[in-house]
Amino acid sequence: MATVMQMHWPEVTKEQYEQARREVKWETDTPKGAKYHVSWFGDDGLHVLDVWDKQSDFENFVQSRLGPATQRIGIKGQPKVSFGEVHAIYAPNPA
Repeated sequence: MATVMQMHWPEVTKEQYEQARREVKWETDTPKGAKYHVSWFGDDGLHVLDVWDKQSDFENFVQSRLGPATQRIGIKGQPKVSFGEVHAIYAPNPA
């Protein structure tokens, strides 16, 4: 069964997130196992909800692509990340 990943990273700005999107190119060079990605900014920083085939797919993506890019960009702090097994997925009209 697929894995859901929840991330909260208070220190990330919208500008840094957009720079990471450009550098990592996860939308045009889809990482192995990536299924779905949603991000938003609240008063408390960046939030991300992803669905991956396996937790290890996300961890490999962080190790090989996302982590190096966030270091180059100079993003501070570390995200709080949690995982759970997907029970059901329903996405009738993804944007």
